[in-house]
Amino acid sequence: MTQLEDMPETGITPGGTTGAFRDVLAKDHARRGKPPAHFADMTPEERIARAGELGLPKFRVKQLANHYYGHFDVNAAEFTDFPASKRDEAAAAFFPTLITEVTRQVADEGMTVKTLWRLFDGSLIESVLMRYPNHTTLCISSQVGCGMGCPFCATGKLGLTRNMSAGEIVEQVRVAAKAMRDGDIAGGPGRLSNIVFMGMGEPMGNYRSVLSAVRQISAMPPEGFGISARNITVSTVGVVPGIRRLAEEGIPVRLAVSLHAPSDELRDELVPMNKRFNTTQVLDAAHDYFLASKRRVSIEYALMRGINDQAEHARLLAKRLNHYGDDWAHVNPIPLNPIEGSRWTASKPEDEQRFLEILHAAGVTATLRDTRGQDIDGACGQLAAKEQPGGETGSRG
Repeated sequence: MTQLEDMPETGITPGGTTGAFRDVLAKDHARRGKPPAHFADMTPEERIARAGELGLPKFRVKQLANHYYGHFDVNAAEFTDFPASKRDEAAAAFFPTLITEVTRQVADEGMTVKTLWRLFDGSLIESVLMRYPNHTTLCISSQVGCGMGCPFCATGKLGLTRNMSAGEIVEQVRVAAKAMRDGDIAGGPGRLSNIVFMGMGEPMGNYRSVLSAVRQISAMPPEGFGISARNITVSTVGVVPGIRRLAEEGIPVRLAVSLHAPSDELRDELVPMNKRFNTTQVLDAAHDYFLASKRRVSIEYALMRGINDQAEHARLLAKRLNHYGDDWAHVNPIPLNPIEGSRWTASKPEDEQRFLEILHAAGVTATLRDTRGQDIDGACGQLAAKEQPGGETGSRG
């Protein structure tokens, strides 16, 4: 077992209370109590035990699972296959409200939707739904805030308030899947096909809940939503024990590593976690993940003007990746999305192009990332969970 096994509920990473790196905690960081236990938080045995407390036989649990995972439905009052006298009790016992929509902002002619959610304790998180011609991706949050402290990221400036429960994570997916099925998103009825853990938080800092959510998202109904594990991406700034533990799970999710710099000197400044797990440790672990999963790793690289976007940076990045000798990584240079009050700015278009050309010439596959949702602060690095005046509101799901 890795050190993550003993990680406290607060989400502080191994060694996070001493040594070279410490999670940045929000001013209101505290143990706020746990969210209400939800169907998605319970083991099969716990579900059966809870049903027994309500006087319900075992097969009723499978009916609830069919409604939840197969039909994205938590409105037990309309479960016609369920005893009318037990519907309210079942709803209270298995489907407490975990996320409540506060505001919804729309961009890209309705194809990008950012939703601000309020959790049971008043905490705020965001998710972003992005519809493309051939697929629909949901970017979800796994923590309230983030403790990684990357200076160019709006979420990082919030600090970490708390981890989210598996139910809180999974509910973001259920609501989005239902909205797509019901045609609530521009473009008419469709299917949610891809999930990226690139919203608020460091997924490896909340490993247990994230892994539980991954299993439920990818299992076929009535155990899960049936979204292929190959269409799920788990992102990390480089929490090495988490990467190595994920490799042992045998689930073919894609790993994304937020590298942002090719050298330790520069990455120490841009990604504070590098002081705990340096670029060599991170890239070694990421390459081992590729060997274990047979899936190319995404290297996320936010391009910042004059900081990490010059030819020398591209050449060093290519050298570092090619060191391993196989086509194991796909680089996603990301035009930096501006955040309020930041000294970090986006690269010049000609520097972005040159960066890509150098990688391609070195045999490294690379694709400039689409910046969907930038005008509603819904793009990479912009999620700050701020209530917006005049945002579209309403209840979904």
